[in-house]
Amino acid sequence: MQVSVKDNLGLFSGQVNVLMVIRRLSLRVLAWIIGGACLSACISACSFVKLNEETKVFYSSTVLVGSISSDMTWDKPVVVAAYTKHQGKLEIAHYTVLHEPGAYELIVPKGEYAVFAFGDANGNLMLDEGEPVGLYASTSIVASGTGVVAELNFLISNAAQTAIPTGTVVATPASGSKLHSTQIGAIAELDDAVFSSYAGRGAYWAPVDFFKKTGGNIYFLEKYDPAKIPVLFVHGVGGSPQDWKYFFEHLDRSKYQPWFFYYPSGASLDSMAYLLYWKMVNLQRRYHFDKIYFTAHSMGGLVVRSFLSNYGAQFPTAKLFVSLSTPWGGDTMADKGVRYSPVVVPSWNDMQASGRFVQTLFQKPLPPGLDYYLFFGHGGSYSLLRSANTDGSITLASELRADAQADARMVKGFNESHVSILSSPEVFRQYAAVLASADQKNAVATLTDNGNVQVAFTYEMQDKLPKTDPLLLLTPVGTGAAREQIILPVSAGDSGREFGPFPVGEYEATVFAYGFKTVPAKIPAVIASGKKPALTFSLVPQGVLSGYIGADIKAGDNPAGSYRQPHQHIRIVSITLKGENENRILTPEYGGKDRGAEAYMAGQDYSYQSSFSFVGLKSGRYELLVEAEGYQPYRQSYLIVPGQYDYLKPIDLTPLKK
Repeated sequence: MQVSVKDNLGLFSGQVNVLMVIRRLSLRVLAWIIGGACLSACISACSFVKLNEETKVFYSSTVLVGSISSDMTWDKPVVVAAYTKHQGKLEIAHYTVLHEPGAYELIVPKGEYAVFAFGDANGNLMLDEGEPVGLYASTSIVASGTGVVAELNFLISNAAQTAIPTGTVVATPASGSKLHSTQIGAIAELDDAVFSSYAGRGAYWAPVDFFKKTGGNIYFLEKYDPAKIPVLFVHGVGGSPQDWKYFFEHLDRSKYQPWFFYYPSGASLDSMAYLLYWKMVNLQRRYHFDKIYFTAHSMGGLVVRSFLSNYGAQFPTAKLFVSLSTPWGGDTMADKGVRYSPVVVPSWNDMQASGRFVQTLFQKPLPPGLDYYLFFGHGGSYSLLRSANTDGSITLASELRADAQADARMVKGFNESHVSILSSPEVFRQYAAVLASADQKNAVATLTDNGNVQVAFTYEMQDKLPKTDPLLLLTPVGTGAAREQIILPVSAGDSGREFGPFPVGEYEATVFAYGFKTVPAKIPAVIASGKKPALTFSLVPQGVLSGYIGADIKAGDNPAGSYRQPHQHIRIVSITLKGENENRILTPEYGGKDRGAEAYMAGQDYSYQSSFSFVGLKSGRYELLVEAEGYQPYRQSYLIVPGQYDYLKPIDLTPLKK
């Protein structure tokens, strides 16, 4: 029997089509499992093409963060944009809108950028005559295509400038649309389409596109009320704020104010934990709440746990964490997805049961003073795709990881599925009881074991320059010195404010601000119930150059928006800084305790392992030389201006050729 070429092609084509159908079906099932029941919609070939593009962009982008302030009274919207210039024209890489001056985030591809901002009173996304404008002009901003570039802070004002001409347009607003603020504390309408389940699913499959259009943010449902306790709700995979509707409707709004963290759940969990930190530190500085409760569903619990264990020391106000149906042990289906899928959602990498994120999640403890409660569901039906018991999406073995149970004050199971646990009256009754218990515990502690402190500080500099927001540091001494150091983010405008409550005891108090020397370096303070010590500091501008050698990373280890860890295994021979009439050499300390903060406050240069800091520098240009065993020498020039702290991105060293 003869078979024609045409028949051969047809037979081959048929085989390929069958294989493609099987593969697509497998991927749909895989995506459904990893994404949870809410993502059960079929995934088209076009979706995978889009996801492939999104993934490439995500792993070749950098997030820029900073803060906009004003030397005038301006409480209207602000537009912030990153741009390049091509043939003399501004090309906008990304822009965002704030409802008033404050913190911002931008995401840009690898390259060099400048950032500008202007007040946008009429919301037309164009710089009009009379609107304040400003430019981050310290240096060009180098985006490496990974991680974060921080501390890009600057002022907007009516001062004359030529860099950004009147009439500059960043975008054309859609007809009839309202500007969406990505700034903390934006008041949200829960029924708005941007917070819908559909939008949440889109944020899973297209995290970069979502971040560019919507951002990631902590929203309020009402104006901040200092008499009510904030409760921050964090959704899971493919989720949205509307997932929490039942909780919002039944929460006692006379006692609590619901906030929600809305983020692209397809992004790296390291990146989202850092974004949560960035949002929280700015919320703390703005509103000075003395307690906050966290509630997270599914993968959102992983984000919150990572935030609390890595950054929780700066949030003594964090008092309660409740997780619902969180896959503490990861998901083996994510392992399969990473291994077999032609395209991988970035968060799958972190959801792998065998992956770095899950394996290291419990290496650092939760902050002291925080109570954790573990809620889980066991009402899932049998699945041919999983041999283990599940809640319909996540195995009970993952929900009940031993490390998570060991941290919990209470482990409570419910006959609910992964989704129904968010709308169960029984679950909410138990949740309300947990809130009431936390209220009672914190009320008793506030009355008997805590006190406040009043802190004043003055910046000895021109008012026209942006001021570094400080940290209030309280280090226990004498009796009770075993307690943890208290680190509280405060705002540059908080001088004279009363802070607390803090545990009673003896402390050494100081205010720490990069780019400034604190005078005096520290003040003894006794915090006691009913007493309020008053502390006064001066912040004197000084030149500072500090940074660290970044850990060796592979592709994907330091995605957009994530914090890159310092190198743990490098052996540095010396770190030299040369300037006019300056020649300073540091040899890092290894072992023992990192004394970086203490050395900075004492006005001493210091290096610990792969980190370093030079202080008390005069204005001018300096050359940094880093020499390490097994690596080529690193040389770089920096312009130092006292009172202006420029973020120094992690340093990459090139290995010597063997």
